Amino acid sequence: MKEVKDKIHSVTKELSKVIVGQEKVVNQILVAILCDTNALLESYPGLGKTTMIKTMAEIMDLKFSRIQSTPDLMPTDITGTYVLEEEKGKRFFSFHKGPIFANIVLVDEINRATPKTQSALLEAMQEKQVTLGRNTFELERPFFVLATQNPIDQEGTYPLPEAQTDRFLLKIKVDYPTLEEEDLIIDRFTGQTPIQSVKKIFSADVLKKFQSYTKQVPIANDLKRKVLKLVNLTRSEKAMIEYGASPRASMGLVMASKANALLDGRNFVSKKDIEEMALPVLRHRIIMNFEAERRGMTTDDVIMELLKKI
Repeated sequence: MKEVKDKIHSVTKELSKVIVGQEKVVNQILVAILCDTNALLESYPGLGKTTMIKTMAEIMDLKFSRIQSTPDLMPTDITGTYVLEEEKGKRFFSFHKGPIFANIVLVDEINRATPKTQSALLEAMQEKQVTLGRNTFELERPFFVLATQNPIDQEGTYPLPEAQTDRFLLKIKVDYPTLEEEDLIIDRFTGQTPIQSVKKIFSADVLKKFQSYTKQVPIANDLKRKVLKLVNLTRSEKAMIEYGASPRASMGLVMASKANALLDGRNFVSKKDIEEMALPVLRHRIIMNFEAERRGMTTDDVIMELLKKI
């Protein structure tokens, strides 16, 4: 427990050399990484999402790649393609890997890609592999897709289908910095003093070991029942919710709570972990009905109401 807490503290300390504030966002990204799964970040432009993820990959010594989603982006631009080559008078097809072959893949503005291209990510996100023709290529572990989308400027975008959003363990909302934080950001990025370089804290092998620790964190039966009741309420609370969450949400909330406990230096899940992780795990997995929208409620408001009932 001490090893995990110390290493993670070192990661956040190094990250703070570049990123100002956003402690909750950093914590939730680390939760997704410890759970060996994907996360969707939503925020307005210019809040440092790309810089944060790229710096985090550098600190963890992970291979990083970035995909800028556009309406003309093709699936092969992500997965790679076969290219006809010639050597010593012989022609043959050689597979050229796309940017999906990395440890941390940042898919920027994912909702600007067409549904066909978005679907090319599904197999990689869920199965950690890419299939082209008759050949299947395993992706190097650890592997995560961290996608971003903007809540504004929706012209020319393709909303993510529910089947794809369900593959993201967390939907993380990145808020504006405080006045003091923004003042520090201006000084750091517009002053003459260069930004400090970050150092590598641990390797991919250490990260995989930490991921195995996450599954070993125990959860009491009464807390597991709270998770089940909460997810079941999303299906039965018809006064606010049209469609509820799937069993994947129950598994995700338990795993995220375990990872959150591990980050906090505890070897057990508490009620606080479930309450903290309920919003990012569930906010993209429920669809509100007209009555809730008419009342001006958000998905976070609905989830908070359900938490009160358990």
